[in-house]
Amino acid sequence: MKRILITRPRLQAEPFAAELQVAGFEPVFFPVIEIRPLEDHTALVRALSRLSCYDWIIFTSANGVNVVFDHLPPLLQRDDWDVIKVAAIGPKTAQALVKHGVVPTFVPTEYVAEAILPGLGDLRGRWVLLPRAEIARSALPEAIAAAGGVAHEIAVYRTLPAEPTPAGLAALTTGVDVVTFTSPSTVENFVKIVRQQGLDPFNLPGAPKIVCIGPITESAALQAGFEAVFAAEQYTIEGLTEAIGRLR
Repeated sequence: MKRILITRPRLQAEPFAAELQVAGFEPVFFPVIEIRPLEDHTALVRALSRLSCYDWIIFTSANGVNVVFDHLPPLLQRDDWDVIKVAAIGPKTAQALVKHGVVPTFVPTEYVAEAILPGLGDLRGRWVLLPRAEIARSALPEAIAAAGGVAHEIAVYRTLPAEPTPAGLAALTTGVDVVTFTSPSTVENFVKIVRQQGLDPFNLPGAPKIVCIGPITESAALQAGFEAVFAAEQYTIEGLTEAIGRLR
């Protein structure tokens, strides 16, 4: 049975692990990042209290959705979301919105930030709210600005390195078949953590293949120095599991 290393945060790894088990693989938990909301949400609360000033709010992850809805001003009701169009990158982000009672106006068919711009219409003079990670790719706000819009970025959570578990380290030391990455930050922190443990991330026991959730993460893995890198055709955990199944 192939052993598949999961590097995403532990709380978010369970659905992926379940997918892998159904497909006949053995999941190995090796979280390299953890998600923490920022302590100061003054800017976010201020923006949410003036939601009608924006034409769009774009959510790039379920993490951003959850933080925003945890900090809604008391007077902001679900009906108030009718004044703004909501975009979600990816089905998991859209599902998180629906759980909070908001149906996204637009979800691109390709789950990367660059693919969302065509669905936003004419952005000239329009304000777009972007609640995101503290460190996030600049492609989306730059594209909004290039289209004549105004991107209001607000950091709502940060990604921090996680401490490896003894079980995860033991599995990595004895050898796994596949290492999975679901974001550039998982690539970066995996390399750091593995090196701190005295291992070479590019020459691991078992010579595992690298499978990434999409092209952005794949590019990060290649730039980091990994070889034998594969990317899912559908940028979801289901697509990731299918990509692993196609490996020989």
